[in-house]
Amino acid sequence: MYSHGAESLIKQAREIQESELQKFYSRLVKLLQGKELGHETIDSLQRLHLILSATKYTRTLPPELQKKVQSLLSSPKEHFQVLSSAVLRETLPLSGQEGNYNQENISQLNSHAAVLLLSQAGSRADLSSLCAQLLRSLESRQSEVPAHSLTHTLPILNTILTLSPECLTDDHVTLLNKKLVDWLRYASITQGGGASSGGFFTGPRSRQVSNPLHFSIFNSFTNVKSGEDITFCCFVVYLCVFYQPVPTAELDGAVSGDFFTVLCVGQGFTEDQWMNVYSFSMLRHWLLTYHSVLSGNGTADTANRLQLSLSLSHSFSNDDRSEVDGSVVSIVSATSSSGRLLPPKERLREKSFQYCLRLIEQSDRKAHRKTDTDLQKACLVEAVCILDCVCEEDASLVFRAFPCIKALFGRLSSDLSFARVLLPIAQFYLNHGEMAAVDCESVWKLVFGRFPAELFNDHFLAHELLRFLRLNLKSLQHRVPQYTRSFPNLLKFLAWDSPAVVDDFVDLLPSLVTAGTAVELLHTLLDLPCLSATLVLQVRSTCLPISEPGGRGLQSPDAYRNPSFRGLFLFLLRGDAGSGDTIDRLSTLHELLAETADWPRVVQCAQTVPLLLHIFFNTVITGADEKLLSHLILVMLERSSLLLNIPEYNKEIQRVFSSHLLRFCKLHPSLVVDQSHELLEFAGATANVYSKEGIYTHVVWVLGEYLSVSCDSRCSVRLITSCFEALEAVLFEITSSVPPPGADCPAPRVVTTLMSALAKLASRSHDLIPRVSLFLSKLRTLTRGGSVAWCSDEEDLVAIVTRGEELWSLLKAPGVAQSVLTPPPHVTTPQWHRDTNVAMPLRLRALTSLTHSQ
Repeated sequence: MYSHGAESLIKQAREIQESELQKFYSRLVKLLQGKELGHETIDSLQRLHLILSATKYTRTLPPELQKKVQSLLSSPKEHFQVLSSAVLRETLPLSGQEGNYNQENISQLNSHAAVLLLSQAGSRADLSSLCAQLLRSLESRQSEVPAHSLTHTLPILNTILTLSPECLTDDHVTLLNKKLVDWLRYASITQGGGASSGGFFTGPRSRQVSNPLHFSIFNSFTNVKSGEDITFCCFVVYLCVFYQPVPTAELDGAVSGDFFTVLCVGQGFTEDQWMNVYSFSMLRHWLLTYHSVLSGNGTADTANRLQLSLSLSHSFSNDDRSEVDGSVVSIVSATSSSGRLLPPKERLREKSFQYCLRLIEQSDRKAHRKTDTDLQKACLVEAVCILDCVCEEDASLVFRAFPCIKALFGRLSSDLSFARVLLPIAQFYLNHGEMAAVDCESVWKLVFGRFPAELFNDHFLAHELLRFLRLNLKSLQHRVPQYTRSFPNLLKFLAWDSPAVVDDFVDLLPSLVTAGTAVELLHTLLDLPCLSATLVLQVRSTCLPISEPGGRGLQSPDAYRNPSFRGLFLFLLRGDAGSGDTIDRLSTLHELLAETADWPRVVQCAQTVPLLLHIFFNTVITGADEKLLSHLILVMLERSSLLLNIPEYNKEIQRVFSSHLLRFCKLHPSLVVDQSHELLEFAGATANVYSKEGIYTHVVWVLGEYLSVSCDSRCSVRLITSCFEALEAVLFEITSSVPPPGADCPAPRVVTTLMSALAKLASRSHDLIPRVSLFLSKLRTLTRGGSVAWCSDEEDLVAIVTRGEELWSLLKAPGVAQSVLTPPPHVTTPQWHRDTNVAMPLRLRALTSLTHSQ
C-alpha cells in the first residue's frame, strides 16, 4: 500500500515516546509564538498531524498548544488554516469546551473552521447548539461579526440540515426565512470593489450607495481644520458629484434593470451579492426540507392561498423593500405593501417564485462566453426545480408559473443542447399539467421520442432521464400513455451502454410489461444485441469512418447503407411500439450482423439480456392470462433458433426459456394441450436434440408430465398416441445412428428424459406399453456389446441403461407404473401434518411433547 519511506515515517510516528512527544510540543509552541511563521512551522505542523493520525487513539494536546493551533484557523494564509483544521480534527477538545460554540469561534468561521466545528459535534444537541450560534451571528451587526465569516454560514448550515434537519426550532426557521428573503430579493444592484462594500444591511441606503467614499463625506466635513482639509473636502464633494456607482450587468452586457441574481455580472461583488448566490444554491434544499414538511401545519387551504396570491400579484414588481429588523423603510412598507401580509414562510415562497421567473427571463439573453451559457443552463435547471417545489406547496402559483414555463419550453424544445434543462420542465408538466389543464403531448414526444432516438449516447442525459422515470414511475404509468409504448426508444440507452444503466432498467422493466406490449417487448429484448450493433453502425456512419483499426473492410456498414436492407435496421431503430412484434427476415439480419458478434459493446449488451428476461417473465407470470402465456410459449420456441450468433448468449437464452417454460406449464397445465401441435413439432425435430439441448429437454419433460387427462380433460388418447409416436421416432433415430457431422453425441439427460416421457405416456394409454418395453429391451441388448456410436462415455451409457431397466420393471405392472410415473396431486404435495382425519398429526404432537418435555 505505502512505499518503504512512507511506512518508515508512519512507524516512527506510532512508536514515538511520551517524553520525546512533550519536547516536540514545547518546541512547536515556541515556533507558534514567533512573529513570522515559516517553513519550519509548516513542517512541524505536518509532523504533528502525522503523529496524531498514525494511531487509533485520540490524543489531547496541551492547552497552550491547543489554543495556539486553534488561533491559526483565522490566519490570513490558507495553508495554515488547512493544517490547523486537520490537526484539531485528530484531537479531543479541551476539557469543558466540548460543544462550546462561542462568538469567537463563529467570528473566525471559514471553510476549514466549519469542517472542524462539524467534526467536533458529537451529538444532536451539539449540532443544535452550533445551529443556534450560527443563526445568532446572522442577526448580528457588522461591528459584531466580520462580514467574511457570514459567507461560510449558509454552506455549513446547509450541511447541518442535511445531517440533522430537526436541529432548527420554529423560531430559527422563521429567522432564516426572513434572511433568505433579504439576500435573494434585496441584494445590492451595484458592483462591488476588490474589498467589501460595507457589509450586510447596515442601513436602507446601503442598497443604493455602495461607494465607501459616500459614507466618509460627513466625517470629512466635521474634522475640517485647515486649508488642506478644505481642499480635501472639495475633492470628496467632486467625487460624489461626478462618480456614480456602476450597476451590475446582464450576461449580454446590458445594464441590469431589476434586482440582483446569480446571472448578474460585474467587476466585483459585494458581500450581500455573495450571500445572494449562497442563498440560491441552498434554496431548493431548504424548501424541500422545511417548507414541504411543515406545509400541512397551520397553512390555509388552496382556495384561501389562491385568493391571497391574486391579491398580491399586482405588486410583483412594486414590493422592493427589505424586511431587515430595525429598518424604518421596512416598517413603513409593512403597512403599505400587500406582500407584508404574508408570513415569513409564504413570503420566502413568493420571493423565490419571483427570483426564478427573473432567472428564466435572464436566460433568454445571449451570453458572450460559453461558460456563461453553461451557467444559464444550470440556473434554468435549478429555477424550474424550485418553481416546481413552490407550486407543490402552493397550488395557486401553478397558474402564474405555467405561462412562463410554457414559453420556456417553446423556446428550448427545438434545441437538443438544452435537453438536461427540458427534463425539469417535463417534471413540472407531469406534476402540474393536469391541474392547469394544459396539453402535454409535445413534452412527452420530446422526452420519449427525440431524446432517446438522438441522444442515446449522451451518458449524462441517460442517467438523468432514467432517474426521472424511476422517480415518477407510478405517475407515468397512470397518466402518460406514451410511456409504455416508448420502450423501443428507451432500450437504446441500454443497448448503447449496458453496464451503466442496467440497474435502472431492472426497476423500469416491470412497468413496461403490459398485455399489449409483452410480446413485442420480448422480441425487442432478444434483439438488443442487434440494436446495439445497429447503434454503433449509426454513430460510425455519421461521425467516424466505418472501418476496423486493421483496415479490414466490414460488410455490416455496407448492409446498413444498402436500401434493400434499410427496412431491417429501421425496424430496430423504431421509436414506438405497435408497428409489429418482429420482422420476417430475422435470419437475414443476423447474417448481416454476424461480424459484430464480438464487438465489446454488443457483447456487454448480450450479457444483460438474460437478467432482463428473468425480470420480464417474473412480471408476466404474476398477472398474465393463459392466452398471453400461450403466445409467449410460441415466441420462445420460435426465437430459440433466431438469435444473433453469440455462443454464450444463445446458451443463456435457452436456459432462461427452459426454466420459465416449466413455470408456465406448472401454473397452467392446460397450456400443453393448447400448444400441443407446436410443442410436438418442436420435440419431433431431431436436429433440436443437438442444437437446443436445454430447451428441448424441458419441452419433452413438459409433454410427458402434463399431457394427461388429470391435467386437462381435452387430452385424448389420440393426442397421447401422436405425442408418443413423435418422441419414439426421435429416440429411435438418435440411438440407432451416429451424430451428424460436427455435432456432439446427444446428452444423456436428453435420452433419459425421452425414455421417461415415453413411459409416462404409455402408463396413461396401456396399448403403448408393449412398444416401450420392446424398445427398452432392445436398448439393453444393444449395450451389452460394449460402446455405442451415440454415447461416447461409458458411465453415461450405464446410467441410461439403468434408467431403462427401472422403467421396464415399472411398466410390467401398469397400475403401479401410473401411480409412480404420474402420481396424483395429494401425493406430490402431501399435507398429512394438517389432515385431522389421519393419525400423522397425533403422532407429530406426541413426538413434539416428548421432545419438549426432555
